Amino acid sequence: MDAPECERPAFGKMGYGCKHYKRRCKIRAPCCNEIYGCRHCHNEAANSLPNPADHHDIVRHDVKQVVCLVCDTEQLAGQICTNCGVNMGEYFCNICKFYDDDIGKQQFHCDDCGICRVGGRENFFHCKKCGSCYSIALRDNHMCVENSMRHHCPICYEIEATAMPDDYRNRKVWILCNDCNDTTEVNFHIIGQKCRHCNSYNTRTIAPPVLPQ
Repeated sequence: MDAPECERPAFGKMGYGCKHYKRRCKIRAPCCNEIYGCRHCHNEAANSLPNPADHHDIVRHDVKQVVCLVCDTEQLAGQICTNCGVNMGEYFCNICKFYDDDIGKQQFHCDDCGICRVGGRENFFHCKKCGSCYSIALRDNHMCVENSMRHHCPICYEIEATAMPDDYRNRKVWILCNDCNDTTEVNFHIIGQKCRHCNSYNTRTIAPPVLPQ
């Protein structure tokens, strides 16, 4: 028996998805015309191809087609499946073509950044000079670098490859992540600090490094 009309949108919530997101659809990548769980699934596969010349990232805004995971119907990107009526993502952004059933992340779309972020719109402000959103805790306490967040940067790879001097190896520091807004204590690194929650290096030190007692 078919589910009542009012129950169809909620069917399968948090029961489908990939390792990156809980959602009830897959996307068709416009760049290679293949089906993937999400843009991260595509990027991981595309950037693992044997020929480096074939490596590429999907342009999220260019996604046009999705496949409902409940009824396997391919259709134009939208929140509600045109065939079975299920809600393919409790959070849906028609600009980024982003779906996520886990709305506890407090997703929001920033028009100035041009992408969706997590952590709640009320907890962030957009710095037009940097071209990025920051925690409101940094509103009057961050160094502006024009378009600093709009470039692919080798710093993340340099951090992972740089050994720490013995004097700093056991030091801890408190950081605030600009991407997920989480505050964590991490091992201090002379180049940059990695968020323990989302693994981003887009972080700010909020307490100086200290040696263990």
